[in-house]
Amino acid sequence: MTDFVSRYLVCEGREIHFTEWGAQHDEVVIAWHGLARTGRDMDDIAAHLAGRYRVICPDTIGRGLSQWSPQPAQEYCLRFYVALATSLADQLGLGRFHWLGTSMGGAIGLRAAATTLRGRIRTLLLNDIGPRLAPPAVERIRTYAGNPPAFATVGELERYFRTVYAPYGFLTEAQWRRLTETSVRRLPDGRVTPHYDPAMVRQFIDHPADYDQWEAWDSLAIPVMCLRGEASDLLEPDVAQAMRERGPKAEVVEVAGCGHAPALNVPAHYALAERCFAAG
Repeated sequence: MTDFVSRYLVCEGREIHFTEWGAQHDEVVIAWHGLARTGRDMDDIAAHLAGRYRVICPDTIGRGLSQWSPQPAQEYCLRFYVALATSLADQLGLGRFHWLGTSMGGAIGLRAAATTLRGRIRTLLLNDIGPRLAPPAVERIRTYAGNPPAFATVGELERYFRTVYAPYGFLTEAQWRRLTETSVRRLPDGRVTPHYDPAMVRQFIDHPADYDQWEAWDSLAIPVMCLRGEASDLLEPDVAQAMRERGPKAEVVEVAGCGHAPALNVPAHYALAERCFAAG
Protein backbone atom coordinates (compact mmCIF):
# COMPACT_ATOMS: atom_id res chain seq x y z
CA MET A 1 0.00 0.00 0.00
CA THR A 2 1.24 3.49 -0.86
CA ASP A 3 2.39 5.38 2.21
CA PHE A 4 0.42 8.29 3.61
CA VAL A 5 1.31 11.20 5.85
CA SER A 6 -0.73 11.94 8.98
CA ARG A 7 -1.38 15.68 9.40
CA TYR A 8 -3.32 18.12 11.59
CA LEU A 9 -4.70 21.60 10.92
CA VAL A 10 -6.82 23.96 13.02
CA CYS A 11 -10.05 24.65 11.13
CA GLU A 12 -12.74 26.94 12.56
CA GLY A 13 -10.91 26.76 15.90
CA ARG A 14 -10.93 22.94 16.02
CA GLU A 15 -8.01 20.57 15.41
CA ILE A 16 -8.77 18.35 12.43
CA HIS A 17 -6.75 15.24 11.56
CA PHE A 18 -6.37 13.98 8.01
CA THR A 19 -4.21 11.61 6.03
CA GLU A 20 -2.58 12.75 2.81
CA TRP A 21 -1.68 10.42 -0.03
CA GLY A 22 0.15 11.12 -3.31
CA ALA A 23 1.22 14.62 -2.29
CA GLN A 24 3.35 14.95 -5.45
CA HIS A 25 0.30 15.16 -7.72
CA ASP A 26 -1.52 18.31 -8.84
CA GLU A 27 -5.04 16.88 -9.16
CA VAL A 28 -6.74 16.52 -5.78
CA VAL A 29 -9.47 14.29 -4.34
CA ILE A 30 -11.05 14.95 -0.95
CA ALA A 31 -12.38 11.64 0.37
CA TRP A 32 -14.76 12.02 3.33
CA HIS A 33 -16.02 9.14 5.49
CA GLY A 34 -19.44 8.24 6.90
CA LEU A 35 -21.24 9.21 10.10
CA ALA A 36 -19.63 6.99 12.74
CA ARG A 37 -16.43 6.19 10.88
CA THR A 38 -12.99 7.74 10.30
CA GLY A 39 -10.91 8.83 7.35
CA ARG A 40 -8.93 5.59 7.54
CA ASP A 41 -11.92 3.86 5.89
CA MET A 42 -10.60 5.44 2.69
CA ASP A 43 -7.16 3.77 2.90
CA ASP A 44 -7.72 1.27 0.10
CA ILE A 45 -9.22 3.60 -2.49
CA ALA A 46 -6.83 6.40 -1.48
CA ALA A 47 -3.83 4.11 -1.97
CA HIS A 48 -5.11 3.25 -5.44
CA LEU A 49 -5.94 6.83 -6.45
CA ALA A 50 -2.59 8.07 -5.11
CA GLY A 51 -0.99 6.78 -8.30
CA ARG A 52 -2.51 9.80 -10.03
CA TYR A 53 -4.14 12.08 -7.43
CA ARG A 54 -3.29 13.83 -4.21
CA VAL A 55 -5.89 12.39 -1.82
CA ILE A 56 -6.98 14.10 1.41
CA CYS A 57 -8.92 11.95 3.90
CA PRO A 58 -10.14 13.92 6.94
CA ASP A 59 -11.52 12.71 10.24
CA THR A 60 -14.69 14.70 10.89
CA ILE A 61 -14.78 16.63 14.15
CA GLY A 62 -15.73 14.18 16.91
CA ARG A 63 -14.34 11.18 15.04
CA GLY A 64 -11.00 9.41 14.94
CA LEU A 65 -8.09 11.68 15.82
CA SER A 66 -9.90 14.98 15.28
CA GLN A 67 -10.94 17.08 18.28
CA TRP A 68 -14.32 16.45 19.87
CA SER A 69 -16.63 19.44 19.80
CA PRO A 70 -17.13 21.39 23.04
CA GLN A 71 -20.38 22.69 21.48
CA PRO A 72 -22.03 19.55 20.09
CA ALA A 73 -25.48 21.06 19.49
CA GLN A 74 -23.98 23.81 17.30
CA GLU A 75 -21.12 21.99 15.60
CA TYR A 76 -22.27 18.45 14.84
CA CYS A 77 -24.17 19.45 11.70
CA LEU A 78 -23.62 19.80 7.97
CA ARG A 79 -23.21 23.58 8.15
CA PHE A 80 -20.20 23.29 10.46
CA TYR A 81 -18.77 20.27 8.65
CA VAL A 82 -18.85 22.29 5.42
CA ALA A 83 -17.12 25.18 7.19
CA LEU A 84 -14.40 22.77 8.31
CA ALA A 85 -14.03 21.40 4.78
CA THR A 86 -13.79 24.90 3.34
CA SER A 87 -11.15 25.93 5.88
CA LEU A 88 -9.20 22.74 5.19
CA ALA A 89 -9.28 23.32 1.42
CA ASP A 90 -8.24 26.95 1.86
CA GLN A 91 -5.33 26.14 4.17
CA LEU A 92 -4.09 23.40 1.84
CA GLY A 93 -4.22 25.82 -1.08
CA LEU A 94 -6.65 23.70 -3.07
CA GLY A 95 -8.18 25.35 -6.11
CA ARG A 96 -10.52 22.95 -7.89
CA PHE A 97 -10.78 19.34 -6.76
CA HIS A 98 -12.87 16.19 -6.84
CA TRP A 99 -15.02 15.06 -3.90
CA LEU A 100 -15.69 11.47 -2.88
CA GLY A 101 -18.03 11.03 0.08
CA THR A 102 -19.49 7.99 1.79
CA SER A 103 -22.90 8.58 3.40
CA MET A 104 -22.47 11.66 5.63
CA GLY A 105 -19.29 12.52 3.73
CA GLY A 106 -21.30 12.66 0.53
CA ALA A 107 -23.92 14.87 2.17
CA ILE A 108 -21.15 17.26 3.23
CA GLY A 109 -19.85 17.34 -0.34
CA LEU A 110 -23.33 17.99 -1.74
CA ARG A 111 -23.90 20.90 0.65
CA ALA A 112 -20.40 22.29 0.03
CA ALA A 113 -20.71 22.05 -3.76
CA ALA A 114 -23.90 24.10 -3.56
CA THR A 115 -22.54 26.73 -1.15
CA THR A 116 -19.03 27.65 0.01
CA LEU A 117 -17.16 25.34 -2.37
CA ARG A 118 -19.35 26.02 -5.42
CA GLY A 119 -17.10 26.22 -8.46
CA ARG A 120 -14.26 24.47 -6.67
CA ILE A 121 -15.71 20.96 -6.44
CA ARG A 122 -15.21 19.63 -9.99
CA THR A 123 -16.98 16.29 -9.68
CA LEU A 124 -19.01 14.69 -6.92
CA LEU A 125 -18.94 10.95 -6.18
CA LEU A 126 -21.65 10.06 -3.69
CA ASN A 127 -21.35 6.67 -2.00
CA ASP A 128 -24.87 5.53 -1.06
CA ILE A 129 -26.27 8.92 -0.16
CA GLY A 130 -28.77 11.28 -1.78
CA PRO A 131 -30.76 14.45 -1.08
CA ARG A 132 -33.24 12.50 1.07
CA LEU A 133 -32.70 9.67 3.54
CA ALA A 134 -35.04 6.79 4.34
CA PRO A 135 -36.37 7.45 7.89
CA PRO A 136 -36.15 3.80 9.06
CA ALA A 137 -32.46 3.69 8.09
CA VAL A 138 -31.80 6.94 9.94
CA GLU A 139 -33.41 5.45 13.03
CA ARG A 140 -31.30 2.29 12.67
CA ILE A 141 -28.11 4.35 12.45
CA ARG A 142 -29.13 6.57 15.38
CA THR A 143 -29.74 3.49 17.49
CA TYR A 144 -26.33 1.89 17.03
CA ALA A 145 -24.28 5.09 16.68
CA GLY A 146 -25.87 6.92 19.59
CA ASN A 147 -25.24 4.09 22.03
CA PRO A 148 -21.81 2.70 21.17
CA PRO A 149 -21.12 -0.58 22.96
CA ALA A 150 -18.02 -1.29 25.02
CA PHE A 151 -16.13 -4.56 25.14
CA ALA A 152 -13.38 -6.08 27.22
CA THR A 153 -11.27 -6.96 24.17
CA VAL A 154 -10.49 -5.67 20.70
CA GLY A 155 -11.46 -9.09 19.33
CA GLU A 156 -15.00 -8.63 20.65
CA LEU A 157 -15.16 -5.15 19.12
CA GLU A 158 -14.08 -6.57 15.77
CA ARG A 159 -16.87 -9.14 15.90
CA TYR A 160 -19.33 -6.32 16.59
CA PHE A 161 -18.02 -4.32 13.62
CA ARG A 162 -18.29 -7.37 11.37
CA THR A 163 -21.97 -7.56 12.29
CA VAL A 164 -23.00 -3.91 12.14
CA TYR A 165 -20.97 -3.22 8.98
CA ALA A 166 -21.83 -6.43 7.14
CA PRO A 167 -23.68 -4.31 4.51
CA TYR A 168 -20.28 -2.91 3.42
CA GLY A 169 -19.86 -6.08 1.37
CA PHE A 170 -16.65 -8.04 0.95
CA LEU A 171 -13.71 -7.20 3.22
CA THR A 172 -10.61 -9.33 3.65
CA GLU A 173 -9.53 -10.52 7.08
CA ALA A 174 -6.81 -7.86 7.05
CA GLN A 175 -9.29 -5.15 6.10
CA TRP A 176 -11.64 -6.07 8.96
CA ARG A 177 -8.67 -5.96 11.33
CA ARG A 178 -7.58 -2.55 10.05
CA LEU A 179 -11.14 -1.19 10.22
CA THR A 180 -11.23 -2.22 13.87
CA GLU A 181 -7.78 -1.01 14.86
CA THR A 182 -8.26 2.40 13.20
CA SER A 183 -11.58 3.04 14.95
CA VAL A 184 -11.07 1.94 18.54
CA ARG A 185 -10.50 3.90 21.74
CA ARG A 186 -10.06 2.66 25.29
CA LEU A 187 -12.37 3.86 28.05
CA PRO A 188 -11.17 4.81 31.57
CA ASP A 189 -12.38 1.43 32.85
CA GLY A 190 -10.16 -0.37 30.33
CA ARG A 191 -12.85 -1.49 27.92
CA VAL A 192 -12.75 -0.58 24.23
CA THR A 193 -15.38 1.25 22.18
CA PRO A 194 -15.70 2.85 18.71
CA HIS A 195 -13.55 5.96 18.29
CA TYR A 196 -16.10 8.76 18.11
CA ASP A 197 -18.03 11.17 20.31
CA PRO A 198 -21.50 9.67 20.93
CA ALA A 199 -22.88 13.22 21.03
CA MET A 200 -22.37 13.51 17.27
CA VAL A 201 -25.65 11.62 16.80
CA ARG A 202 -27.45 14.66 18.20
CA GLN A 203 -27.27 16.03 14.66
CA PHE A 204 -30.52 14.16 14.03
CA ILE A 205 -32.16 15.78 17.06
CA ASP A 206 -30.79 19.33 16.92
CA HIS A 207 -30.83 19.57 13.10
CA PRO A 208 -33.63 17.23 12.02
CA ALA A 209 -33.84 18.57 8.46
CA ASP A 210 -30.08 18.57 7.88
CA TYR A 211 -30.15 15.83 5.25
CA ASP A 212 -33.12 17.19 3.26
CA GLN A 213 -31.07 18.61 0.39
CA TRP A 214 -33.18 18.71 -2.77
CA GLU A 215 -32.74 22.47 -3.07
CA ALA A 216 -28.97 22.10 -2.98
CA TRP A 217 -29.16 19.16 -5.39
CA ASP A 218 -31.23 21.06 -7.95
CA SER A 219 -28.70 23.91 -7.92
CA LEU A 220 -25.76 21.72 -9.03
CA ALA A 221 -24.36 21.73 -12.57
CA ILE A 222 -21.32 19.45 -12.20
CA PRO A 223 -20.76 15.78 -13.06
CA VAL A 224 -22.19 13.58 -10.30
CA MET A 225 -22.01 9.83 -9.90
CA CYS A 226 -23.90 8.01 -7.17
CA LEU A 227 -23.05 4.49 -6.06
CA ARG A 228 -26.06 2.75 -4.55
CA GLY A 229 -25.60 -0.49 -2.66
CA GLU A 230 -28.14 -2.84 -4.21
CA ALA A 231 -29.54 -3.67 -0.76
CA SER A 232 -29.25 -0.14 0.66
CA ASP A 233 -31.88 0.82 3.21
CA LEU A 234 -30.73 4.46 3.29
CA LEU A 235 -30.89 5.51 -0.37
CA GLU A 236 -34.31 4.45 -1.61
CA PRO A 237 -34.80 3.48 -5.28
CA ASP A 238 -37.26 6.33 -5.91
CA VAL A 239 -34.76 8.87 -4.59
CA ALA A 240 -32.01 7.37 -6.78
CA GLN A 241 -34.31 7.62 -9.80
CA ALA A 242 -35.11 11.27 -9.02
CA MET A 243 -31.36 11.94 -8.83
CA ARG A 244 -31.09 10.69 -12.42
CA GLU A 245 -33.89 13.01 -13.57
CA ARG A 246 -33.36 16.33 -11.82
CA GLY A 247 -30.58 18.75 -10.89
CA PRO A 248 -27.24 17.51 -12.24
CA LYS A 249 -28.87 14.31 -13.56
CA ALA A 250 -26.47 11.93 -11.84
CA GLU A 251 -25.21 8.66 -13.18
CA VAL A 252 -26.47 6.14 -10.61
CA VAL A 253 -24.65 2.81 -10.44
CA GLU A 254 -26.03 -0.13 -8.46
CA VAL A 255 -23.25 -1.93 -6.60
CA ALA A 256 -23.84 -5.65 -6.21
CA GLY A 257 -23.28 -7.47 -2.95
CA CYS A 258 -23.55 -4.36 -0.75
CA GLY A 259 -26.06 -2.46 1.33
CA HIS A 260 -25.20 0.79 3.09
CA ALA A 261 -22.53 1.49 2.09
CA PRO A 262 -20.06 -0.06 -0.39
CA ALA A 263 -16.61 -0.32 1.20
CA LEU A 264 -14.75 1.17 -1.80
CA ASN A 265 -12.08 -1.47 -1.42
CA VAL A 266 -12.07 -3.54 -4.63
CA PRO A 267 -10.95 -2.81 -8.23
CA ALA A 268 -14.52 -2.43 -9.52
CA HIS A 269 -15.10 0.41 -7.06
CA TYR A 270 -11.79 2.06 -7.99
CA ALA A 271 -12.73 1.98 -11.68
CA LEU A 272 -16.02 3.76 -10.97
CA ALA A 273 -14.21 6.50 -9.06
CA GLU A 274 -11.74 6.96 -11.90
CA ARG A 275 -14.60 7.19 -14.42
CA CYS A 276 -16.36 9.81 -12.31
CA PHE A 277 -13.28 11.99 -11.88
CA ALA A 278 -12.42 11.76 -15.59
CA ALA A 279 -15.74 13.51 -16.32
CA GLY A 280 -14.60 16.70 -14.64
